[in-house]
Amino acid sequence: MSSKGRVLVAMSGGVDSSVAAVMLKEQGYDVIGITMKTWDYSRVGGKSDKETGCCTLESMNDAREIAVNHGFKHFIVDIRDEFGDWVIDRFVDDYMSGRTPNPCVLCNTHIKWAALLRRADNLGCDYIATGHYANVREENGRHIISKGLDPQKDQSYALWGVEQKHLARTIFPLGDYEKTEIRDLAEEFGLTKVADKPDSYEICFVPDDNYRRFLKDRVDGLEDRVKGGKFVDQDGNIVGEHEGYPFYTIGQRRGLDLALGKRVYVTDINPDTNVITIGEKEDLVSTTCRAKNINLSKYGEVPGGQMDIIGKIRYNDDGVMGQLTQLGDDEIEVEFPTGREAITPGQAVVCYEGDDVVAGGWIHKVNVDADALLQKV
Repeated sequence: MSSKGRVLVAMSGGVDSSVAAVMLKEQGYDVIGITMKTWDYSRVGGKSDKETGCCTLESMNDAREIAVNHGFKHFIVDIRDEFGDWVIDRFVDDYMSGRTPNPCVLCNTHIKWAALLRRADNLGCDYIATGHYANVREENGRHIISKGLDPQKDQSYALWGVEQKHLARTIFPLGDYEKTEIRDLAEEFGLTKVADKPDSYEICFVPDDNYRRFLKDRVDGLEDRVKGGKFVDQDGNIVGEHEGYPFYTIGQRRGLDLALGKRVYVTDINPDTNVITIGEKEDLVSTTCRAKNINLSKYGEVPGGQMDIIGKIRYNDDGVMGQLTQLGDDEIEVEFPTGREAITPGQAVVCYEGDDVVAGGWIHKVNVDADALLQKV
């Protein structure tokens, strides 16, 4: 075994994980590649001719070919049952509960790291590695996630839930690189087959990017159960009918089919009554949210119970200043004095101190304050 140790690298067949594996091999690690089959078309439906970046036969073959060409072992493991129970079922449950799910965070928290480490132990690996654009370091006995160098590709938001014991054995080879550099490295390493592969942005197990189709396939009789729901305005007046609450998300503007002479947005979803409230842009503004199932990753607690942070409420959010308060062992509140648009139950709120992830949790309660937008403008 190499003096640097043995590392199990998650390889999706895309450019990022492929470069990560070869980079670690070049650095002197004893590399083993692994591709995890998390779903298949027979289970999720959709267009079977669509390449989505992982779990397709082409992607698996690309990963295996790279491993063979660069002299390290590669395995494919079937975790469809684990993935389905944790990620796909939660995805459906969230929509059926009127929330908007974030399956990538769920996968990282409950599936990818745990599944990787189990296989790493079986294969005698010291570490696991992925192609995420993020960094991890040890400080004061804690393992701290921080942003990747490339602000356009940073994936720290999706990693807030990874446990300390998992981070202790994690390597992020790409954290200090920009995406353009990774594509250049792919060419240098002779990874011509994957160097120009496009990034995949849709949910991996919804390959046709059609969430309505996916939900209809998964929930028997869903259309008949939820059709004929009511759109109401901020005063509770009925202004139209919709196709069913699971097919809409907070902040949605397109596809409402309402001719009200102004732009309107989904501001609230009530799964119990199948009623969707719509409003104008200022009606989307909230100043506080609460989150549960938290991970206080940097300190293990909120220092002093309260601290100033930069908070992100979705993956592609730049983040704004706010105040983080710890309410208990498993609940935090984040206040955004200037207000945020479309804070959405089911999504994660992630709090940063500089580039470091301090805390994260699943949003379960939002306080709406329309006056905040008026103060802001």
